[in-house]
Amino acid sequence: MSIERLGTKMRSLIVLGIVGLIAQLVDGSLGMAYGVTSTTLLLTVGIAPAAASAAVHLSEVGTTLASGVSHWKFGNVDWGKIGWMAVPGGVGAFLGAVVLSSISAEAAQPVVAIFLFCLGVYILVRFSFKVSNLITEKPISRKFLSPLGLVAGFLDAAGGGGWGPISTPTLLSSGRMQPRKVVGTVDTSEFVVALCASLGFLISLSFAEIPLSIIAALLIGGVIAAPLAAWLVRLLHPRVLGTAVAGVILLTNARTFLKAIGVDPSVNYFVYAAIVAIWLVALYFALSFARRDLRPVIGTEASAQ
Repeated sequence: MSIERLGTKMRSLIVLGIVGLIAQLVDGSLGMAYGVTSTTLLLTVGIAPAAASAAVHLSEVGTTLASGVSHWKFGNVDWGKIGWMAVPGGVGAFLGAVVLSSISAEAAQPVVAIFLFCLGVYILVRFSFKVSNLITEKPISRKFLSPLGLVAGFLDAAGGGGWGPISTPTLLSSGRMQPRKVVGTVDTSEFVVALCASLGFLISLSFAEIPLSIIAALLIGGVIAAPLAAWLVRLLHPRVLGTAVAGVILLTNARTFLKAIGVDPSVNYFVYAAIVAIWLVALYFALSFARRDLRPVIGTEASAQ
């Protein structure tokens, strides 16, 4: 290999490492987007779908482990829900990885996009504009968690990403968990999903088809970002975190949602601009509520002194 080609390859790996860092920072903070971001980039540069998904999930074995440990250290994990989501999620991910070469998850994308877009609207309204009773912490049925894990795990492996985008908004919309607990629980349980998906890919693909250098670059970037993301989740007010998640859900699903309901593609950019504008307004209201919630605490501390 010539020095010029070696230099080009090194630059590409550094870029992938940065992408892994950014993707994990977003994923660890909002409970989604690592798989979607990384897979999209790999497909864009010509990596085959199965190989791209395999690379992302193999790197996620390390990044989700680091993320899970970090979220645990910062108290962001509800361990009572991990098993009921992670085990079915792992089964679904293994099946999704094995059948990826013969069955495409594209047929389900419009339905999933409509479902998630509607959830995004609901979460945005709930966390940005609802005045009271934002979170009522209650048990969530195992009959709800296990099917959610199974479907999210299958779509995650078959589609290259989906565990966070499906699990996080669904749990947030229930209003029964603190947002930071949702993010930490989803990220921690994803370790089992990534591990099972990786086993499926290792069985169904030849070792030569797995891009080890890409896996290493994504892994290094993701592991560096994991502790910072878990720390940020603990600091963010629930309203701000929920509103941020809602905006990401709306923007990432808008294109497929608009196509599914038959909107003319020429107006897509106007819709994107409207979503961003509404999101910014919602963040303003969320921050206003967050400041209002903090005032009594600050006043109490001042009186104590």
